[in-house]
Amino acid sequence: MLRISPSLAKAGEEKVAAYPLASYRAAMSERGKIVALIVAAGSGTRAGGELPKQYRRVGGKAVLAQAVDALRHPEIDEVRVVIGPGQEGLYAEALNGRPLPSLILGGAERRQSVLNALESIDAEGGVGTVLIHDAARPFLPAAVVDRLLEALEDYDAAVPLLPVVDTLARSGAALGETVPRDGLARVQTPQAFRFGPILAAHRAWAGGEATDDAQIARAAGIAVATVAGDPALDKLTYEEDFARAEARLAATMVSRTGLGFDVHAFAPGEELWLGGILVPHPRGLKGHSDADVLLHAVTDALLGAAGEGDIGVHFPPSDPQWRGAPSSLFVEHARDLIERRGGRIDHVDATLICEAPRIGPYRDSMRVRLASLLRVPVARISIKATTTERLGFTGRGEGLAAQAIATVRLPEDLP
Repeated sequence: MLRISPSLAKAGEEKVAAYPLASYRAAMSERGKIVALIVAAGSGTRAGGELPKQYRRVGGKAVLAQAVDALRHPEIDEVRVVIGPGQEGLYAEALNGRPLPSLILGGAERRQSVLNALESIDAEGGVGTVLIHDAARPFLPAAVVDRLLEALEDYDAAVPLLPVVDTLARSGAALGETVPRDGLARVQTPQAFRFGPILAAHRAWAGGEATDDAQIARAAGIAVATVAGDPALDKLTYEEDFARAEARLAATMVSRTGLGFDVHAFAPGEELWLGGILVPHPRGLKGHSDADVLLHAVTDALLGAAGEGDIGVHFPPSDPQWRGAPSSLFVEHARDLIERRGGRIDHVDATLICEAPRIGPYRDSMRVRLASLLRVPVARISIKATTTERLGFTGRGEGLAAQAIATVRLPEDLP
């Protein structure tokens, strides 16, 4: 928390109200490039789990991906991410097919990570404005960015604040004395700075580890404007924070269902792939890819739930690059499409229709493989098998069919 002088807080509020948005945007266009830095180099151990919290999933995608998506603001020219050494693989997986922002390796502490990023930008010639944001505050409303950039018209720095509304008291074995909350506020990120002053402030800092960049700016004599923050920017620190975030996002999503169906003929000299598993059998299935009829049906079900056509639209049979390709690529593509839109896969139920081979011995392996491809618990995957009582082409052993149904959730404002 930060104690803010009434005059500075009032000045920040008046500044935000005084400038029409059109005038502010015209002024910003003359200031130079605006870069947003996302600090994501920490270990995040307080949130629990095996992954640092910036790589955990919330609302169907990684916290870091949520933060990157939120900073795709019309006034921000570039997003850069600061990660810890050895986190490159986690970073690429978290961004999940998005264009990867420029990457900077951080230090042992947050302040060193930010300084590394600022020095990297300076080595390339510097920019006009920098926004410094914590990945652990992923749900950034665009209006907060508007207010911060507007406040830089008269200040070299600006931060979003929320008032303290709870009673404050000193903690211990027994409740201690209350602390007056007048003049106290909760400081959030992103924090906006003109680049030159904040770089100089970081270089001159000699006060040990800082709680945020505004502290470093104030120590250098930089006046920091304040703008209204947003409760959506509450930091994800503990397990209960993730639970609240999931509940909040779930309230904005709608459930959708998609159906998939696929058929392939048996052919000699082919391998039989079903559900991503190689199944021993005298004949395999004929198709342009590996002809995994089960994964094809699942892919179509996922694409249908997302309103994205069918597998042929995304992977045309006429395209030679898909000849012999593993059908797992198709499933991952459909999964990524849903995740990039902020959706999540709730359940997949698939049925294989054939006289042979027997599916029972391979059912569990198929479930595990499909759950891994979709990044969901195995309990959300159902695979069944049936016959047509020797009727039709499957009954005659000419081929194999599969049908699937997928239930997903997507943000309700998407088409």
